[in-house]
Amino acid sequence: MAIAAALLLAGCGGGTEIDSGNGKPVALTKEQVRQTLPDGGAMTGWKASARPTTIETNKLYRSMACPIKDNAGCENSRFFGASTFRRDDSAANATFMIIAYDSEQAAREAYDVLWSYYGKRAGQRAKPFSLGPIGEKRDARFGSSGFHGELSTITQAQVGTTLLWTVVDSTDKHKKAVTEDGARDLATVLAKRARQAQNGDAPSAAL
Repeated sequence: MAIAAALLLAGCGGGTEIDSGNGKPVALTKEQVRQTLPDGGAMTGWKASARPTTIETNKLYRSMACPIKDNAGCENSRFFGASTFRRDDSAANATFMIIAYDSEQAAREAYDVLWSYYGKRAGQRAKPFSLGPIGEKRDARFGSSGFHGELSTITQAQVGTTLLWTVVDSTDKHKKAVTEDGARDLATVLAKRARQAQNGDAPSAAL
């Protein structure tokens, strides 16, 4: 996942944008996806490692967003975005990712397909935990994915026409840098920003 985010942040892309204004969740433009990703102003206590970046999910980049056989889960997707942050006081790293689809149905149909892959990123023995009322669908797991027992969390949520992920891990397992509450807070911020963008507002939710 870290490799995919790094490749994404080195990429670039474009695409046709869809306008809206009917009050319902809509397909986001490339710029709206970039704005949905938290920036430094939204992440109190964190420092940006890489600025929010968005690419078109064309044939070249689908393998990053949907690293499954035949890139399943990327059908009717439009853009893939990511941003990363770190905390110097706990060696924690946080990665936000988003796939924007052309409809709510497309996002809903991709949800289980992609969770079958992303849900494993917190380790084989990871346990589920509750995110609360975030989006139309949501899942979260807490476990250990490092070679030395480092903890990590992965969350996934559907918010309208988007699927959202937050990944938190740390190189220091003794400082409680990775917690369920922390992951829940980050996932909530991303979900609120996605909802704001789909409602036609400038994303402003912050920690």
